[in-house]
Amino acid sequence: MKQSLFFVVSILLVFPFWTFGQDKDIIMTVNGPIAAKEMGITLMHEHVLVDFAGAAAYNPNRWNKEEVIEHVLPYLNEIKAYGCKTFVECTPSYIGKDPVLLKKISEATGIHLLTNTGFYGAGNNKYIPYFAFTESADQLAERWINEWRNGIEGTGIKPGFIKIGVDGGTLSEMHQKLITAASRTHLATGLVILSHTGPSLPAFEQVEILRKEGVRPDAFVWTHAQAESDPEIHAKVARMGAWVALDGLNDSNVNDYVRMIVAMKNRSMLHRVLLSHDAGWYTPGEENGGDFRGFTTLFEKLIPALRTANFTDEDIHQLIVNNPAEAFQVKIRKISQNND
Repeated sequence: MKQSLFFVVSILLVFPFWTFGQDKDIIMTVNGPIAAKEMGITLMHEHVLVDFAGAAAYNPNRWNKEEVIEHVLPYLNEIKAYGCKTFVECTPSYIGKDPVLLKKISEATGIHLLTNTGFYGAGNNKYIPYFAFTESADQLAERWINEWRNGIEGTGIKPGFIKIGVDGGTLSEMHQKLITAASRTHLATGLVILSHTGPSLPAFEQVEILRKEGVRPDAFVWTHAQAESDPEIHAKVARMGAWVALDGLNDSNVNDYVRMIVAMKNRSMLHRVLLSHDAGWYTPGEENGGDFRGFTTLFEKLIPALRTANFTDEDIHQLIVNNPAEAFQVKIRKISQNND
């Protein structure tokens, strides 16, 4: 597919040389690159801090880093005790993304943390900065590529993935622009795209835009796919190559998750499933950070339930180690002439 000269140059100049070599499967953490094999047990969609004030009122001075760290550290140490080595922090720009905070937490716990680039359009664009409404997809992509090249907001900390968000119906013009910008950012950086999506309609529409932009579906994570109840739809998206993220796990829905995961296994699609809680959520302005939810349900309840459902150690390793390591590798997934 024909791309603008800007993106051809970006791919040549921005994408690090080390991703092209053999045995160089890289994950980008807030502390720099690690080998994918070092990722280990991974929670692929969680939050440390989320601020819902909206882009117009966004101000990182609304929280104190040291207070947040003191509050959340015990929760991270809990999952570390279960062997969790990597925590993908999915808070987007203008909703509380704080790379410096995450770096401090990573250094305090020894857990690898990933942060992101991109803009979040779900919630009727409340968290989209004003300039994004008039900028083109190329201009947005250039901003996100610059964060990969130079670090986020002058911190030198690089994103490990692209995070966008769309609403649940057919894609609006703005949300089409977001996924287009994310596609072009992927082609210049190799970062995987996590899109807050939910229902299957916008998932299919986003995959179609990816394909038009020359990006393979395996560069796309259908976030909150548990909003779709039909297991055959999950399998259909997985067969296209995209990642199906069942990432709203909590103590009350474990049986539902077992059912969905079993359905994917029965359809030979376990290798396309990602799991997480979408938990945490220290909230500035609320007493003691609000109602913070921990990250242990997967370890304490889901994995035992899967074992009861005759899942092997190999199956579980596939879900929480192999799949995240493959999904978050920094590599360009470009449609070749031999692809459909």
